[in-house]
Amino acid sequence: MRTEKEMFDLIIGTAERDHRIRAVYMNGSRTNPNAPKDIFQDYDIVYVVTETASFINDEGWIGVFGDLLILQEPDKMDQLVGIETDFDQSYAYLMLFTDGVRIDLHIETEEAMMENGYISEKLTVSLLDKDGILPELPDPSDEDYHIKKPSEPLFLNGCNEFWWCLQNVAKGIWRDELPYAKQFFEDPVRTVLNEMVSWWIGTKHGFQVSSGKMGKYFKKYLPESYWELYKETYSDGNPENMWRSVFAACELFQALAKEVADYFSFTYNLDEAAKMTNYLKRVKICLVQVSNKSFEKSPSIYNTIMIEW
Repeated sequence: MRTEKEMFDLIIGTAERDHRIRAVYMNGSRTNPNAPKDIFQDYDIVYVVTETASFINDEGWIGVFGDLLILQEPDKMDQLVGIETDFDQSYAYLMLFTDGVRIDLHIETEEAMMENGYISEKLTVSLLDKDGILPELPDPSDEDYHIKKPSEPLFLNGCNEFWWCLQNVAKGIWRDELPYAKQFFEDPVRTVLNEMVSWWIGTKHGFQVSSGKMGKYFKKYLPESYWELYKETYSDGNPENMWRSVFAACELFQALAKEVADYFSFTYNLDEAAKMTNYLKRVKICLVQVSNKSFEKSPSIYNTIMIEW
C-alpha cells in the first residue's frame, strides 16, 4: 500500500500540473484529530476546477491515481434512476485501488465549493490554492459531530418508539416471518437503541465527543458490561437467538434510558417498559408451548396472552 506521503504527493502534484484544477482541499477522518488512524482511512479530496465537462467527458485522467479495483460514480447512478443532478457544478469519483488505497474524489466549481459549505464544514484542510480562492479556516474540529442533547419530547418519543416497535418484532418471530422480524429489529428498534446509547455516552462526556458514524465508537465509550449486552443484540436467524437479542436490547435500553432520564431530570415511563417486557415474555412462552405441540397457533392462544396479562 502506498504511504500517506506518496498519496499526498500524487494528489497535490496532479493538481499542480493541471491548469483546470485551481485549488485542493480535504475533509473527512484524515482531518479529524480525534479519529483513529488505520490503513482503511479514505482520502476525501475535493478539486476546485474551472469547469467539470472536460473531466467527465474524458475520464481516463483518473488513471493517474493507480490501478482501479472498483469505481463508483454516484452522480451518474443518480441520473440513471431519474434523480436530478447538475454535472456542470460537481461530480464524484469513489475509487478503490488494487493496493487498498481509497480516494473519494469530488470535482466542483468555485461556485459549488462556496454553496456546498466549505466555510461551515469544520473538518476541512486546504492543500493547494493557486489563486487564493479558499477562505481562511480555523484548525479542524469534529465538534459538529458531537452527540447532541435530546429534548424531553425527543427522549420520550424515542422510548415509545422502541417499545412499540418490539411488538412487531415479536409478531414476526411468532409468524416465522424472518425478514419482517429482522427488518423491524434492525431498523426502527436498533435506530432508537443506538440513539439512546449515544445519549448515554454524551452524558458521561459532557456531550463533547462523537459516537462515530453508525455508532462505530460505541465499544470505546461503553463499559464492558454494557458493551457485552450490546453485542448480544445481534443474532442470526434462529428464533431462540432472536428472542435472546430482543431481551438483551430491552435490558440495555432500560438501563441506559433510566440513567439518561436521571441526568436530564426527564420522566421515563417505567410502566410502559414493564408492560411491554412482560408482553414479549408471554409471547415467547406461548410460542415455545406451540413449538412443543402443547398448543396450536390460534386466536385462543393470543387471547390467553392478553387475559393472563
